[in-house]
Formats: sequence, structure tokens, C-alpha cells
Amino acid sequence: MKKLIFILLAVGLPLGVASLANPAGHTLAGWPAMTTLALGAFGIQWLAFIPARLFQTERFYDLIGSITYIAVTLAAISVVAAPSGAQWLIAVMIFLWAGRLGSFLFRRINAAGGDQRFDHIKVSSSRFFVAWTLQGAWVVMTSCAALTAILSEEPTAVGVIYVIGAVMWMAGFTVEVIADQQKLRFRADPANAGQFINVGLWARARHPNYFGEILLWAGIAVIAIPYLSGTQWVVMLSPLFVHALLTRVSGIPTLMRRGQELWGDDPAYQAYVASTPRLLPRLHKDALKRS
Repeated sequence: MKKLIFILLAVGLPLGVASLANPAGHTLAGWPAMTTLALGAFGIQWLAFIPARLFQTERFYDLIGSITYIAVTLAAISVVAAPSGAQWLIAVMIFLWAGRLGSFLFRRINAAGGDQRFDHIKVSSSRFFVAWTLQGAWVVMTSCAALTAILSEEPTAVGVIYVIGAVMWMAGFTVEVIADQQKLRFRADPANAGQFINVGLWARARHPNYFGEILLWAGIAVIAIPYLSGTQWVVMLSPLFVHALLTRVSGIPTLMRRGQELWGDDPAYQAYVASTPRLLPRLHKDALKRS
């Protein structure tokens, strides 16, 4: 019963946000465009769940998520009569981020032979279905600001707010890419086997990739501001949702538990945790020293 209620909330909240954010007059398949896109995002996850459950695999979980971002963004841009260059740029931001992250995670999970977080989830139909449903909620909630801006037909000039948002997105994207590549190289070095990463950006923050993720979606939300009116302001929940999920639910808490299991008795790890910011990278030079 609890899982059913959770699923209803995971679907109902994003659908409610999408419905409130829909630009007036925009329809897709006879429904409000944003609502249709949200339903499509969930539909893709539920279809992918079927073979994933049959083969008890999570190997294409992240890839399907990225494909969903690209699909709903393409659908949104396709229903706009004459999208502006600014709206196309928002779409390109989504394409770049989703394409890069999806392919990166797909290669990583296949190289590792799976994702340990799913070991106790993929063997249960109900728990695995919840995981796929949550991915649908993640797609809808994070992309709602971008999709609303893309669907808007109100003429909006590129101003200071748009530029600020674009700079935020670029900074966040850059941090995320660098952090991912640093961790990939660290793990590829046999000398680091069984060790925790505390070099590069990871010496400045314990989760720099999540900082980049939060910053880039906050940038998208800022970009969308000139396009919003009335109930559409509900899409400002997007960066708050990203922050809450990564810092309170499935991101940092999961990794912190894993870190304690692996290195909880290691004084160097405890010193690293105690002296290194959790999310916001520090700038002073001492951050570059190994713990």
C-alpha cells in the first residue's frame, strides 16, 4: 500500500507541475502539450521496465533516462511553429547534457558489470518499478522549466537574465564533465584500487559532480524566467527538486553510506570527510593537498 501511494505521488506531482506550466493553447495529441510530454516520459520508463525486469538488468537504466530527455525536448521543439534561436539553444543544452551523461554512465555501468545500488532492487518487481517511475519523475521535474520556455510563443529577447542562466549552465556542465573524467581516470589507475578519490575537484568538494548538476539545472531555470507567467512559475520547483533529490534522497546519502562501509575505519577518509565541503567546492589552495 505504501509503495502504491508513493508511486501515485511520484506520478501525480510531476503531472500537476506539467499541467500548471503548460503555455496557453499548446496541445499535443489533443492534450495540453506539457501534460502529454510528462505522460510520454513516464511511458518510456514503464516500457523499458518490462525488458529490464525480465532480464533483471539495470545496465540501460541511465541511458533510457537520457534518451527520454532528448525525446521530450525534440517533441517540444517540434510543436512550436517558429522556435527562436534562444529556444533552440535551450534545446541544445538539454541534448548536450543528456547525450554526454547518458553515454558516459552507460559505458561506466557496462565496464563495471552493473550498479551495486540495484542489487536488491532489480530482483523485486515492485521496487524496480518504483525506480523506473522515479526516473520518469526526475525527467519531468528537472526539464519542466526548459520545456515551458521552449513551448512559449511569447516573443522574448535574449537579455541579462538569459545570459546569466546560460553562464550558470556552462559552469555547471563544465564542472560535471571534469569531475566525471577525473574520477574515471582515478579508478582506471591500478595504483588507486580500493582507494577513495580526493584529488582534483574531489579535493575541493566530496561531490563536485552533483554540484555541477545542481548548478546547470539552476541555470536552465534562470533562463526560463523571462518566459514564465501565472501558474508557470511552478517550474521554479525544478532546481529545488534536483537539490533535494541529490542531497537528501538518492544521491549523496547513498554514497555516504557506501563510503562508510568501505573506508569508515580509515583515518585518512575520516579526515577527508571532516575537512572537505560536501557540495560547494572551496577555492583556496589548501584544497589541492591530499588528505
